Amino acid sequence: MGLRINDTIPDMTVETDQGTLNLHQWIGDDWAILFSHPKDFTPVCTTEFGAVAQLADEWAKRGTKVIGVSVDGVEDHKKWKLDIEKAGGVKPGFPIIADAGLEVSKAFDMLPAEAYLPEGRTPNDSATVRSVFIIGPDKTLKLSMTYPMNVGRNFAEVLRALDGLQTAAKHTVATPANWEVGQDVVIPATVSTEDATAKFGSFKTVLPYLRMAKLPG
Repeated sequence: MGLRINDTIPDMTVETDQGTLNLHQWIGDDWAILFSHPKDFTPVCTTEFGAVAQLADEWAKRGTKVIGVSVDGVEDHKKWKLDIEKAGGVKPGFPIIADAGLEVSKAFDMLPAEAYLPEGRTPNDSATVRSVFIIGPDKTLKLSMTYPMNVGRNFAEVLRALDGLQTAAKHTVATPANWEVGQDVVIPATVSTEDATAKFGSFKTVLPYLRMAKLPG
């Protein structure tokens, strides 16, 4: 069975370029983003790591830790970070898990249990290790996205999705398509008119099951 939304993520001890860590302990009471890569020293992945590093202040504002995963060893990760800094213009301060044994890739259902890395492998041998996982403080999976190797991930969208998840969790609401911070939110259908009025004051009824409101304050 694969990892599904609201499942507790595997509680694993992993090796990174910054030392050994336990995923649940590392997350602590924060939000976390784990993003994976099929191989070090690959062009698209290098730009993605740079993009994540450039957003360091944004992750911090949201109480969110980020951690990379790549199917190579610690020493390669350390060398690759020099290229990432050169390409992205920012030193990546987050850890990268060394998943040469594929334990993390398999535990997060990015590769089948029988997968292995052949001699002289290429990124194609682990092409599905290209996912983003957003994890809540309760250690459960809140969102996942998987990309092909030829399409770079949009981390502005990851940031937007994180904002939506945190807003929904804090205010017990939902967010509509293309929502951004400051825009109206969706009142859950399970909330009565009386309770919605008490919480939001006024709101707009677009359809009997679609009510939009501004967040209090």
